[in-house]
Amino acid sequence: MKITPYGAAGGDVTGSAYLVETPQAKVLVDCGLFQGGKEADAKNQSPVVPRTRDLDAVLLTHGHLDHTGRLPLLTLAGFKGPVYATPATIEMTGLILRDSAKVQAQDLERHNRKRARAGEPPLAPLYTHDDVERLLEHLRPTPYHDPFPVAAGIRARMVEAGHMLGSVSLQLLFEDDGRERAVVFSGDLGPLGAPILRDYEPFCRADAVVLESTYGNRDHRPFRETVDQFVDVLKQAVADRGKVLVPTFAVGRAQVLTLLLASVFRKGLVKPFPVFLDSPMAIEASRIYERHLELFDDEMLEFLREGSIERDLATLELTATADESRKINDVSGPCVVMAGAGMCNAGRILHHLKQNLWRPETHVVIVGYQAHGSLGRLLVEGEQRVSIHGEKIAVKGKVHTLGGFSAHAGQTDLLNWFAALAPSRPRVVLTHGEDEPRRALARKIQQAHRIEALLPKLEQTIAI
Repeated sequence: MKITPYGAAGGDVTGSAYLVETPQAKVLVDCGLFQGGKEADAKNQSPVVPRTRDLDAVLLTHGHLDHTGRLPLLTLAGFKGPVYATPATIEMTGLILRDSAKVQAQDLERHNRKRARAGEPPLAPLYTHDDVERLLEHLRPTPYHDPFPVAAGIRARMVEAGHMLGSVSLQLLFEDDGRERAVVFSGDLGPLGAPILRDYEPFCRADAVVLESTYGNRDHRPFRETVDQFVDVLKQAVADRGKVLVPTFAVGRAQVLTLLLASVFRKGLVKPFPVFLDSPMAIEASRIYERHLELFDDEMLEFLREGSIERDLATLELTATADESRKINDVSGPCVVMAGAGMCNAGRILHHLKQNLWRPETHVVIVGYQAHGSLGRLLVEGEQRVSIHGEKIAVKGKVHTLGGFSAHAGQTDLLNWFAALAPSRPRVVLTHGEDEPRRALARKIQQAHRIEALLPKLEQTIAI
C-alpha cells in the first residue's frame, strides 16, 4: 500500500486529501479545500490527484470544508465512483458545499465587477451549485462500526471521532500475502469531555496510522475554565454596552455556543440580552443536529430533558436574510452576534467587524483555529489595523482567544488516542498540523513509545 497526501501536509493544516493505492485499487480519504489566503487559493486550482478517473472510491471523515471542499472538482475531472460517509456527514457535506458554491459566486461577482472596470477578463469559480449537486449524487451512507467493502481488496470501518456531528476515524483493511493489514486515519479528533457529542473511540490495531496534529504542541485551557472566561467577556460587554462578535464555524461551534448561552441564561449568570445567529448555514446545521440526537452524549441529552432551550433563549434571533443581518447594525449593545466564517476569511462576520472593530466597546471572541493568512489569524496575532473589503479598519475592540472551545483534541488527548494503537507498533505519519505542532507531537510519541513519526511533505508518497 502507498499513501500520498495531496493536502494537509508539509505544514498545511487545511486541504486534507490522502490517496491510498494498492495493486488492486485507488481510494481517496477526504478531499478538502485549502484555506488561508492567495497561496491556498492557488493550490485549489491544481488537480486534486493525478488520474482522477482511475479513483475507485472516496471516504469522508467528516463534512468540514477543509475535508470536503474539493469534492466537486473530482466529478468535474471524470470521477464516477461512490463517496462513503456517515448519514450525518452526508447532510453536512451537502450543506457546506452548497454554501461554498454560493460564497464563491458572491465573491466573484464583486471581484469581476472590479476586473471589468479595469478591462480584465472575468474569473470563474472553482465550481458551481450545479457541480455540487452532481457530486452529491455520489454520496453513499455508511454505518458506524460495521466493516463494509470500499474497492477491490479494501474494506473500511468507521468509529466516532468526537470532532463534529457525524465525524469518524477510519480503519482501512486489506489483504497482504494472506495477512490482514490495517491502516488508520484519525480524521480530526475532538477533545475529550467536549459538550454535545460523544467522545472519540480509538482503534486498537494498525500497521500504519495517519494522525492529525493541529494542536500537537499544546493542550487547550480546560473547557470549564473557558466557559468562565466566556462568561467574564459577556459580563464585561454588559458593562461596556458593547457587541460581542463571534466568528463562528457554522457546524459545531455555533451549536456549542448556542447551548452555552442557553445554560448561562438558565443559570442566571448573565441577564438575557439579544443573541443573533447570523448565518443561514449555522441555522440549517442546527436543524441537522436536531435530527441526529442518537449522536449526542448523555450529558447533552440530560440537559435537553431538564429544561427548554427555546425558553432559555427567548432573546435568540435567527437572521437568515441579508436584510435581517444588516438590521443588526442598528442594534446597540450588549448583544452577541455569531456569524460566519470562522476564520474571518469570508461571510457576514466581515461586515460586522467592519462596522464594529474600530469601537473600543466591541469584544471579538475567537473560538477556533485560524489559518495563516486569514483575517482571524491577524486579529489573534495583535494587528492594529486590518483590511476589510479593501478598507483599512483600526482594531480598537478587545480580541479574546478562547482555545478551550476548539473542536480539536489537544496534545494530551491526541496522545491518549494513539496510546491504544501503540502496542501494535504502527508506522506513524503526522499530518494536518503546522511544523512546530507536528514536531512536538513526534517528540512526545518517540519519548512515550519509542516510535519515530514521519512528517511528510505535500505529495510525498509513503510506502506501507
